[in-house]
Amino acid sequence: MERDQTEELRALQDTLYFIGGKWRIPVINSLCNGNRRFREIERSIPGITTRMLSKELKDMELNKLVKRTVYPDTPVLIEYGPTEYCRTFGNIISEMIIWGREHRKMIVEDKV
Repeated sequence: MERDQTEELRALQDTLYFIGGKWRIPVINSLCNGNRRFREIERSIPGITTRMLSKELKDMELNKLVKRTVYPDTPVLIEYGPTEYCRTFGNIISEMIIWGREHRKMIVEDKV
């Protein structure tokens, strides 16, 4: 079967656009680890600002990766959760974690 390099490049660019931001993967990882409220997510990601987290969550909601649920309590309660579509990215994140751990070992061993 012949590969379509143009199509493959387009698919890679789409993926890189999705994960290209510094905070996208940590936000997904936080959501998939059970953090639902804004402050829980924020606390689980060292260095992220309130403004950046808000921007990422809005963008991810527009891209059908996050579901935002508003409960009409007093005060209003808002929870975020990964969509099923977002969860399809889980295996890729797991592989990235494995690769990152191995890469760190390789670099540290090389320095010793």
